[in-house]
This record gives sequence, C-alpha cells and structure tokens, in this order.
Amino acid sequence: MDGTTTPNREFLGIGWRFPLQVTPGGRIAQARYEQRIEEAIMLILSTAPGERPMLPKFGCGIHELLFAPNDSRTIALTVHLVRQALTAYEPRIDVLDVHAENTAEAPNLLLIRINYRVRATNAIGNLVYPYYVTEGR
Repeated sequence: MDGTTTPNREFLGIGWRFPLQVTPGGRIAQARYEQRIEEAIMLILSTAPGERPMLPKFGCGIHELLFAPNDSRTIALTVHLVRQALTAYEPRIDVLDVHAENTAEAPNLLLIRINYRVRATNAIGNLVYPYYVTEGR
C-alpha cells in the first residue's frame, strides 16, 4: 500500500513491549500503535498507586481490594476504580464500558472487561484483565 491510502498512526506511539522482551536478534522488542495502547492499559491496571516514587498517584486502586470478599460491592468498586484510573492516565482512549464478573469455578478471580475507543482513529478495542482476589473471612 502507498502512503496515501494508509492512515499515519505514528501518533499512537511506539515503545518497548510490556513486559520487556528481547527479539531473536538481541534487540528490545517494540509495541506499535493500538498494541501500545493495550499494553499501556495493562500497565496502568497492574500498577498500584505509590509503586512509582516519581508518580505516586499513578496506577489503579484495585490493589487495595486484595483479600476483599468477591461480592457485588467489590465488583462495583473494581469497576469504578478501573474507569477512574483509565480516564486519568490514558488520554488516548475513551472508556466506553467497564464490566467485572466473578465465576463459581474460580471464586478468587474477577474478570474485568474493558471496552474503549481510540480517540484519534475511532477504532474500538477491548481487553479482559484477570484480577485475582482471595476472599477474606
């Protein structure tokens, strides 16, 4: 394809893959465009506030729910915290929907489903983030 029919997506970003990987040639693997956004979302959700000394508020507060009972209150709070973190720390997307659910087969697991739109391209994306809680009694 020539450059006139392919939209320029450089503005979506190019950077190191997360988690860090090395290519067979010995170079650091890179993530590009929409993949970079997905990895940024995973990074935000995987980081607890206070983990980064230079950005103490960066991250998602779901880590404070560790050992919380896997009930509807925890699910509602998880949805709220995920939406809040993504809205604050990922300006390239609009969060369309966040939904969390638990299953009887894995009572310590919350599946967080995130639907989003890339602002620059209107491309719709989604991902599922598995979050493990252990029911406290």
